[in-house]
Amino acid sequence: MSAGSRFTITVYGFTITVHVLTLGGVEVMRNQPTRQTRREFLQACFTVPAIFTFAAYGGPEAIAQTQALQPTPACAEDNDVTPSNAEGPYFKPKSPERASLLEPGIQGTKLIVAGYVLSTDCKPIARALMDFWHADDDGVYDNTGYKLRGHQFTDGEGRYRLETIVPGLYPGRTRHIHVKVQAPNKPVLTTQLYFPGEPHNSTDFIFRPELLMKVQDAGDGKGATFNFVLDI
Repeated sequence: MSAGSRFTITVYGFTITVHVLTLGGVEVMRNQPTRQTRREFLQACFTVPAIFTFAAYGGPEAIAQTQALQPTPACAEDNDVTPSNAEGPYFKPKSPERASLLEPGIQGTKLIVAGYVLSTDCKPIARALMDFWHADDDGVYDNTGYKLRGHQFTDGEGRYRLETIVPGLYPGRTRHIHVKVQAPNKPVLTTQLYFPGEPHNSTDFIFRPELLMKVQDAGDGKGATFNFVLDI
């Protein structure tokens, strides 16, 4: 390269301009990040859970697959609030605090769901309470204990990560996961998450397409992403 030349590269949504200078006959490269808007920065950052979450889950091949996952809904100027959805009859308060619902004896396909909890202006919400519950591999809810039930809090960047199994089909319903989400000192959002490509999505009157996760195979299980947007 000649002195004064430059080229650009893009890494995870960040554009970097590299300048090549000649000092004493030696070429020296100096990088200069291109200025981004705050929303562009957040959009680039919101793909991170889909990349690092599966590092120990399925190896390099799984990481490459999950890089294509995009947040749902996207963080954009017309950002939509995540809609509520039926609570159902099987919610139990006081679930244990845990990010993994896996325990001895639980059968099924492993699933990791990851994403962010955001406000309508794309700000990550730290310490948001998230309470998950769903049916087991046979479509049965545990109503005597807390199997496949648990709550957690988002971290300082609004991120969450749930380790569980793909739920079985509960009679009359499509495949789904129940969740309650609450920002600190704000109202509770009760909703559900759905799986794409399920035959019963078209016949389940509770189903809402806005609540579809992005799901891909990852190692010996599946990985999914969903970003919750709260009306705050």
